[in-house]
Amino acid sequence: MRRQVYLIPNVITAFALACGLFVIFKVNMVEPGEGSYQVLFTSVILILLAGFADLMDGAIARVIRAESEFGFVFDSLADAVSFGVAPSVLLLKSLSLEQGTGLSFFAVVGAMLYSICGILRLVRFSVRTNQAKGNSEEEAAQKKNFTGLPIPAAAIAAVSTNLFFVTPFAGKWLNLAETSSAIVLTCIWMILGFLMVSRLKFPSLKALHFRVPSFQLVLMTVILAIFILYGILHFFPVMLFALIWGYILIGVILSVIRIIAGKKSKTLEDFEPEEEEDTE
Repeated sequence: MRRQVYLIPNVITAFALACGLFVIFKVNMVEPGEGSYQVLFTSVILILLAGFADLMDGAIARVIRAESEFGFVFDSLADAVSFGVAPSVLLLKSLSLEQGTGLSFFAVVGAMLYSICGILRLVRFSVRTNQAKGNSEEEAAQKKNFTGLPIPAAAIAAVSTNLFFVTPFAGKWLNLAETSSAIVLTCIWMILGFLMVSRLKFPSLKALHFRVPSFQLVLMTVILAIFILYGILHFFPVMLFALIWGYILIGVILSVIRIIAGKKSKTLEDFEPEEEEDTE
């Protein structure tokens, strides 16, 4: 009976892994540079499903008290594939680059840096989680915010940017040539890699508190929900791109404000970038 309980969160993790593997296998069935809008759109949906499954497996494991060392390791490995490798494969397959050129080498380096930084982010998270076991203060601090951009958020930002660049909206307002588009996307992948291994703090949803009267909060929530649902229905790539990059910018801005304010100020104390640790 106990094994059946443990099976529930692991099946959800396996589903997230399957989503990432499907993205990798699907894009490898098309020729380089022929990543159509439909392929990119399907890949984004699968990455979003993987992200939702990644959120649910841990929550369900805690609720039914089915946490295990196997599940913890399995979850990290699944995240490495779905959020660390799949977006990089999708990037390289969607670019129309001639092999052996400097630009193709630059794109490969950018994709590799993203994947390596994502895996390093997972390793650091695993080590910190193990170290925090039994320490209520450390566990509470980890739930309040993240050190470094979480890899699911980085993956969603990566694939949503890739999708955004092939939309008519981006083609109309940006009008980038294929070479310029490849350079910009590769640089974005590198930036996301840096943010994942950085010491900057990014808020979890639990850390966002708004002190407003209940009626105003309900009204704001309804209005915001209407705009978001309308955007998802009619402008999904643009809305997803704006939401995920808005979250990233919030984390970066709060950390920068904290750095400017200095340690003596209590303003945004939770977003004090962590100091480098001796890993030897």
